[in-house]
Amino acid sequence: MKTLVVYDSVYKNTENIAQAIGRAFASGTVNVMKADGVTQSDLTGINLLIVGSPTQGGRPLPAMQKFLSEIPVGSLTNINVAAFDTRMTGEKTGAGVRFIVKIFGFAAGRIATDLQKKGGKLVAPAEGFIVDGREGPLKSGESSRATTWAQQIAEKVHSH
Repeated sequence: MKTLVVYDSVYKNTENIAQAIGRAFASGTVNVMKADGVTQSDLTGINLLIVGSPTQGGRPLPAMQKFLSEIPVGSLTNINVAAFDTRMTGEKTGAGVRFIVKIFGFAAGRIATDLQKKGGKLVAPAEGFIVDGREGPLKSGESSRATTWAQQIAEKVHSH
C-alpha cells in the first residue's frame, strides 16, 4: 500500500501529528510531505491520502487550500482519503475563538469535503487533535491518539 500524508503547519503541532500518523503504518510506502512541496506526480499510484492542517477561521491554511484546489476533479477516484486538523478548544480559547468555531467549524471537515469532491473515498470521519493555546504544545496524548487513528484507518483500508 502506498500512503501519502500531506500537512501544513505553523507551530509544528500539525507536523508532529502528521509524522505520528506516518509512523503508524507498519507496511507499505509512506511519504509525509508539507502541502507546498507536493506535486501532482506525488499523487500518482497512491492508495491512501491523509490530509491535515491547523484550523484558522474555520478553514485550513492558505497553502493547504491551494493544494486542495489544484487536485483535478476525479483524480482521487478509487483512492481512500482521510482528513485531520489541529485545533484549540476548552478554557484556553477566548470567547471570540469559540464564536468563530461555532459559526465556521474546523478545517478537517472542509478538507474531507474537498477530498470527496475530487473523487476520494472517505474511510474515516474527519478528526481533530487538540492544541493547548494558539501555539501549542499539543495536548498530552494527542500524538498517541493520532497513531491509533491512523492504525484504525490502515486496518480498514487493508480489510477492503
